Amino acid sequence: MKTFRIKRAVVKSFGLAAALFIATAQWIPTAALAQGMMGGMMHNPDVKLVQEQGEYRPLRIPAILAPDEASGSTRHYTLTMDEGQTVFREGTQTATLGYNGSFLGPTIMLNRGEDIRVTLRNQMSEETTVHWHGLLVPSQADGGPHQVIDPGKDREVAFNVKQEAATLWYHPHTMGKTAEQVYYGLAGFLLINDNSELSKDLPADYGVDDVPLAVQDRSFTRDMQLDYPGAYNPDGTLGETLLANGTIRAAFDATTELLRLRLLNGSNARIYNFRLSSGSTFVQIASDGGLLNEPVEMASLRLTPGERAEIVVSLQGMVAGEHVDLMTDDAPVLRLNVARGLRSNASVPAVLNHLPAADDNGAVDRRFVLFGMSTMASINGGVFDMHRVDEKGTPNRDEVWEVYNSPDMMGGMTHNFHLHGTQFRVLTRDGALPPPNERGWKDTVALDAAEDVRFLVRFWDEGLFMYHCHILEHEDNGMMGQIEITAQ
Repeated sequence: MKTFRIKRAVVKSFGLAAALFIATAQWIPTAALAQGMMGGMMHNPDVKLVQEQGEYRPLRIPAILAPDEASGSTRHYTLTMDEGQTVFREGTQTATLGYNGSFLGPTIMLNRGEDIRVTLRNQMSEETTVHWHGLLVPSQADGGPHQVIDPGKDREVAFNVKQEAATLWYHPHTMGKTAEQVYYGLAGFLLINDNSELSKDLPADYGVDDVPLAVQDRSFTRDMQLDYPGAYNPDGTLGETLLANGTIRAAFDATTELLRLRLLNGSNARIYNFRLSSGSTFVQIASDGGLLNEPVEMASLRLTPGERAEIVVSLQGMVAGEHVDLMTDDAPVLRLNVARGLRSNASVPAVLNHLPAADDNGAVDRRFVLFGMSTMASINGGVFDMHRVDEKGTPNRDEVWEVYNSPDMMGGMTHNFHLHGTQFRVLTRDGALPPPNERGWKDTVALDAAEDVRFLVRFWDEGLFMYHCHILEHEDNGMMGQIEITAQ
């Protein structure tokens, strides 16, 4: 694909649509452009989260997936995708999708250095894939749109766990069906442990003081069926009801003074701004790909779809009968109840990791321009083609990528850029250093309209890897490319 080298001043002044039209004189037919300007290409509507009433429900904690076989550092797992029924509200059954269950999936807990083999079994009525989001994995095991599993079929993948402790996740990456399959329930946590993290005095008792929390928004019909067709928007589908690990109006009974929450924005398009109802701060200890060098005290935290963050909430001083809510904007995500006296359980060390400073010499090796407007979502003016290689690179070479989110004729929207098969380090946002909580490992980075982000990246394996907007409807509509990594 030809990469258009457009002057940024033109892009920032007129938006990518106009800039590409100027550069190519044939980017978009006049009739289609007119349709977009007349409102045929919608931006995300402001779908508000509805305040749920009634009793709180215990937060569902995903079970840890047990291996089928284990020998030394080798583990074999089976992950089955299937259709089922899930109770979200008492007395009703909702048709859903899940891994090894009816909705969402078990937590896969791995250790650095292990050799992993997974049997992926598709018992659904349509094809799917399983993508290991954030995992350093060979391309043939990555689970992108090329690695389809047909209904009734199995697929075997194998990889070695070669990265530090992190909160990752898995989900489908089926071309044209990712958004719908995630919406109906296909997602799960993938947690990596290593000796360095385990040696620190962080909360680490899974389900007790170390809690995975997948936050999603969904809309339901009157008979409590997931209403993806009715809620669908090509610029990103938003729901009215918040789910925490698949639980509506979720509550967690805390028993420890410090609580580690592994936050995942598992929504198709909604952006969350997490805060505590008490106005207290929390500390962020990890970003997408692992621990930060030091904890960052924060009053609020924004996560776009696909991003993760680990935070530690202090409940010290609270007594039985008190509670605090984890909120997003004005909607409660999770109520933290103090049911009895809290025990002292852990600490947050001043030094968490020893990542070297990201080397920034001011260079740019690759440039990408994001343009998202309904079904015309594109990267560098191109719509995804599975049979086209958009970029080529070599393994074990540091590169600086620059991504620019072009405003469009309606002002623009936030996009986020996700890269498969690796982790990267953010260098700058609009020429300035990123905030402290974005200076660790990342695989998904948010860009507001007209914002420019540079990051340092290296691929470790050869193969074909995707890069795309993680607003899932944009991904399905072609806001995606692929880079082929080959040794020279």
